[in-house]
Amino acid sequence: MRMWTTKELRILETEKSSPSEIPAAFRASEAQASRRFHQTLAGYEETPLVALPALAERLGVRAVYAKDESKRFSLNAFKGLGGSYAMFRILCELLALDPAETSAATLMKPENREKLRSVEFVTCTDGNHGRGVSWAAGLFGCRAHVYMPCGTREVRAEAIRQVGPAEVSITDLSYDDTVLYAKAMSERHGWILIQDTSWDGYEKIPTWIVQGYLTMADEIIGQLEALAVRPTHVFLQAGVGAMAGGVLGCLADHYGARKPVAAIVEPESANCVFVSAHAGDGRPHSVEGIAHTMMAGLNCGTPCGLTWPILRDHAEFFISCEDSVAALGMQAFAAGRDGDPVVISGESGAAGLGAAVQILTDDSLAAAREAMKLDPDAVLLFINTEGDTDPDNYRRCTANKADHPESA
Repeated sequence: MRMWTTKELRILETEKSSPSEIPAAFRASEAQASRRFHQTLAGYEETPLVALPALAERLGVRAVYAKDESKRFSLNAFKGLGGSYAMFRILCELLALDPAETSAATLMKPENREKLRSVEFVTCTDGNHGRGVSWAAGLFGCRAHVYMPCGTREVRAEAIRQVGPAEVSITDLSYDDTVLYAKAMSERHGWILIQDTSWDGYEKIPTWIVQGYLTMADEIIGQLEALAVRPTHVFLQAGVGAMAGGVLGCLADHYGARKPVAAIVEPESANCVFVSAHAGDGRPHSVEGIAHTMMAGLNCGTPCGLTWPILRDHAEFFISCEDSVAALGMQAFAAGRDGDPVVISGESGAAGLGAAVQILTDDSLAAAREAMKLDPDAVLLFINTEGDTDPDNYRRCTANKADHPESA
């Protein structure tokens, strides 16, 4: 185990012996099943895989690609994939329908919508997941209740209300405690908890949520193959690690021994995956207390038990970073310099790119670059998981891009 540290970030390299097998639930075949469902939803389109050749040249690597999930279902984030697929699977179960033979249109038939009017869901969210749940509840004619942790900006709560019927409340609790509150409310009222973190006895619905995220991975694999490109590195941001673990599992299953080197990126104040990897005992660990970071979608204190083993065994590097690193990524995406397209990326969506830019441009991290094999042959893959979900903060962060010559 090795560590490199600067004021802005910490990079942890972990030793790998014999990586565990990718669970069947998160292999490429399940990604294809998830995508088949999403293709039945009105408005489904592949989100773009954006090439950023000018940025790659400035960073000294062969290529940079970013999957732009700000274009997903007009939700400005990827989370609708997980919420809609899990809700679909839950409702198929309630109606005794075979999900392999059922489309979204089947559930939306008047006779089924009438049966589903009494179904109520509940969740905890930092923003994007709640928007996906609210949107999906509206699609299927259900009700939803969304609880948000202390410090959530009202603009994020209002965005959830605007896309669906959810009743939204901001609590005075941490993210993890808000999850427990949502769980308690589900038990009190008979609502269905739809959460992407897991614990003993609550694995089925989180599994479906993660499988929903795999539509991104299936699209990415196809888009890269159409370009005859294989990524050498993937930077995945993590909150509980559900998306990161699911996507990494799917990529590892598809590429096998040619899997890209994986780096998992988190905010310093909510770095539960980093802390778990650093502990070195193989178990997930929590970060206690109320964390403060502008990376709201990553502000989570406990890893997802379903995907933690994938991250532990198949990610080579874990990165814990300050908010300034996410801002650097936002600026790099927004630069649109030398012919590169502009990518609108929010705080959580840009964390991976920000970490890569910091590592590739900070002379004090030369040893880390060498260990990560970030050399002129590197092909970097990122997932921009959200757009400007906090428009005011987006403007503040990207207005300062001139301060950073490598992204201006």
